[in-house]
Amino acid sequence: MLAINDALSVDLTGQIASENLGPRMLGGSGGQTAFAIGALLSKGGHSITVLPSTAVNDAVSRIVVAHPAGAAITVPRNCADIIVTEYGIASVRGKSLRRRAEELIEIAHPAFRSELRKEAKKLYWPE
Repeated sequence: MLAINDALSVDLTGQIASENLGPRMLGGSGGQTAFAIGALLSKGGHSITVLPSTAVNDAVSRIVVAHPAGAAITVPRNCADIIVTEYGIASVRGKSLRRRAEELIEIAHPAFRSELRKEAKKLYWPE
């Protein structure tokens, strides 16, 4: 089974938000959570999440350090599999938080990568 869904944002742990940004509702989950889990449980299955790397005329990254307060997590990080933007593919299934962050930063818009790396280092490479 192959499930392909879109998202509003993905945080560096792989949590997928497809319903709202903070308190602002933009849609419903439909069957996204169920299809993501079903795809992962099927033999050879994959759950693919697609999203553009930015929003608001390239002013906002859709790959975020953390979702804002009030954001509904449609697909939890343990069910995240493949994330795709116009900059590439991140395969996060079964990977450590550090590795997930690295892969997701690589598919973020280039204008946001250095800030995402800086914040990821604070979270996942503390001194």
